[in-house]
Amino acid sequence: MKHASNRSRRSPTSSSTIVPNGIFTSRKVTAQAQEYNQCGGIGWTGPTVCVSPFTCVVLNDYFSQCILVTSSATPPSTIPITTTPTTVIPPVTVPPTSSIPATTTSTGATPTGTQIRADQDPVYHFYLQENAGQLMLGPESSSGYFTISGGTITLNNSNGTNLFINVQESASTSYKPLTLDTTATTTDWGLEGDTIITTAPRQLNFLTCSSATTEGYWDVYLQEGSDVPSGQTCTNYITLHLPCLC
Repeated sequence: MKHASNRSRRSPTSSSTIVPNGIFTSRKVTAQAQEYNQCGGIGWTGPTVCVSPFTCVVLNDYFSQCILVTSSATPPSTIPITTTPTTVIPPVTVPPTSSIPATTTSTGATPTGTQIRADQDPVYHFYLQENAGQLMLGPESSSGYFTISGGTITLNNSNGTNLFINVQESASTSYKPLTLDTTATTTDWGLEGDTIITTAPRQLNFLTCSSATTEGYWDVYLQEGSDVPSGQTCTNYITLHLPCLC
């Protein structure tokens, strides 16, 4: 007896076997996950058996994977990730740029020595210095620096040259002009504390007069009496000092 209709019907997930009495029997065929595919995890509805020789390994609660497990190897704890090789770009050598030296303005080294200044009005804290070849009192920013030694006072210039302060004793007035010269003719300069004096004879008074040529500067004279120039703004009996010996 023929059963043609039953012979042609199969389920995709099952196979049929004919037994000797002519009756068909069926056995269920389970789909299998391919190598390195998912095979389990929370919410997974696909196959849970891997193709041979792969084993379904639980990696976390949400993912199991078909992995080839050998007796001498421990299943990997991470999912194999395929990465695209990156192209290594060789470093670019940038030619050094030529540097332009910075331009600096040299003001010269500060000369050695001490400053000398007045401590009385109207020239309070005006400083002794050279201005246009003459010895004057002026602002601290342009102060001269001096060495007092061996009876002489030397103005030390930033270029390394020195000039001596001399008193023009030949003047007929009691106020004697002070000059700057390359040689010393006045050799009796001295100090009393921080006060500038001459010792032969002892004098410590100076006369200052507002400069007729340079605003803000004062001409300086050694005063040996009480004379003052006519027609000028002058102050008598000024003393000169080192800034501080304290």
